[in-house]
Amino acid sequence: MSLYETLRHFADSYGLAVIFALYLTLCLWHFRPGAERHVDAAKHSIFKEEDHV
Repeated sequence: MSLYETLRHFADSYGLAVIFALYLTLCLWHFRPGAERHVDAAKHSIFKEEDHV
């Protein structure tokens, strides 16, 4: 079995599962219990006035 076939098999099976798990983790990261403070800060950050010097 060549290196290409080995890497292709990995990408078709385990790579897809890893990418899907990473996608779900990143999508659900905002809903974890400790994230409320960070989400609120990000939500209101565009309304803060900054001094542009």
